[in-house]
Amino acid sequence: MASTPGGNSRTRVHVVSDVHGNARDLARAGDGADALVCLGDLVLFLDYADHSRGIFPDLFGVENADRIVELRTARRFEEARVFGARLWAGIGSDRSAVIEKAIRKQYAELFAAFPTPTYATYGNVDMPTLWPEYAGPGTTVLDAERVEIGGWTFGFVGGGLRTPMRTPYEISDEEYAAKIEAVGEVDVLCTHIPPEVPELVYDTVARRFERGSRALLDAIRRTRPRYALFGHVHQPLVRRMRIGATECVNVGHFAGSGKPWALEW
Repeated sequence: MASTPGGNSRTRVHVVSDVHGNARDLARAGDGADALVCLGDLVLFLDYADHSRGIFPDLFGVENADRIVELRTARRFEEARVFGARLWAGIGSDRSAVIEKAIRKQYAELFAAFPTPTYATYGNVDMPTLWPEYAGPGTTVLDAERVEIGGWTFGFVGGGLRTPMRTPYEISDEEYAAKIEAVGEVDVLCTHIPPEVPELVYDTVARRFERGSRALLDAIRRTRPRYALFGHVHQPLVRRMRIGATECVNVGHFAGSGKPWALEW
């Protein structure tokens, strides 16, 4: 912890979310902080801003990436699913192995970039089963769990809720609500997805409402944490709002900004 001129120690935590392959900036994200908090989505399947980046264009080319982004942005999810299935059929029976190999390559680079200490939870595009292989001794992975940092209690809930996008780590509303309940009262509630508030879940570039959690919103109102921190929505209509006593903050699309959000007390 850093010391102030008056002799009082202060704690500074940097928070990132939606890293999506940005290992270069991740390696510097903890500079000047006592700890780094990561709210998931390390993997980059497809960069909606640059269709040449990610696992999808690496496998199928930029033109096909352009097409699937076009369909998804138009909310033509069934057409996008059929189009994607046709492309994947060309991979053959080794689809899972191909995806896992690509994800492992990204995880090896990204986990190596984490500073010590890092406290991390999963995003909806992550594969939790692989994390124990890559998380070093300086990285603590938490889901439906709490940890104390600088005298404050941080609670972590990873993953996303089920959507037509069918990303790898989507769970039921009931399972998600149970994880929120398990965390209980904390000073800082850290999740990948936002609470279900229209201004916080609407993405102004994708032009759609992402899925937020009603259970998370209810918990914020009931337990009144100092902060609720989250990501998931890359270009939200509103990045910050107060719900009762709680400051709710979208900590940003780290892949695009390369800058962590700082919390100091």
